[in-house]
Amino acid sequence: MLRFFVLLLVLLNALFFGWTQGWLGPKPRQSESEPERLAAQVRPDSLTVLLPTAANAALQAARVAALVCLEAGPFAEANLSVAQAVLAQAQLPEAAWERVDTAPAPAWLVFAGRYPEAGLRKVREDDLRKLDLKFELIETPAELAPGFVLSRHATREQAQAWVNAKSSTALRGVRVVQLPSAPGNLRLRVARADTEQADRLRALPAEALAGGFRPCVAKP
Repeated sequence: MLRFFVLLLVLLNALFFGWTQGWLGPKPRQSESEPERLAAQVRPDSLTVLLPTAANAALQAARVAALVCLEAGPFAEANLSVAQAVLAQAQLPEAAWERVDTAPAPAWLVFAGRYPEAGLRKVREDDLRKLDLKFELIETPAELAPGFVLSRHATREQAQAWVNAKSSTALRGVRVVQLPSAPGNLRLRVARADTEQADRLRALPAEALAGGFRPCVAKP
């Protein structure tokens, strides 16, 4: 019986030795020689060894890429001081945020109106259609509405050039006017917030910040 166990032990050791040498199949990973380890690498070409200076530059670039632009608003002028006080209480550095006006640039309109009487408005609308002129009815602002906008332009000169290009008969009663900017377009913006600042900004009371800080509508 003892001889049987001795023979079995010798056989098991022989099998184990043959396995570690690869005689019975692939070698176990812990006993691989250098060629096998190299062959087992997964996409080694994707690894890049950087010098310390290059590594620091890459780290700095990653930090800059992680910065986000956040803003709160829009606010009316009367409500802006309350929002600014919230930022001051949060101990956010004053240099870290700015007050921006996101109102669109004033538009210049080629305008016909006002026509508060429905009958007169209908007559003018029919005239414009007969002249094959495109137009839109505007209901605001109050000093212009109701009236018809025939064209929109970035500058007075562009609007006047449009008028000059048309016949005087077609544009009877038409004038160039400036569309007033809509009030309440002020925002508080943190253009380059790191992760810690972004978390602090999002945690501020939303009711005092017109809904709280959100990604910038248009990045600076």
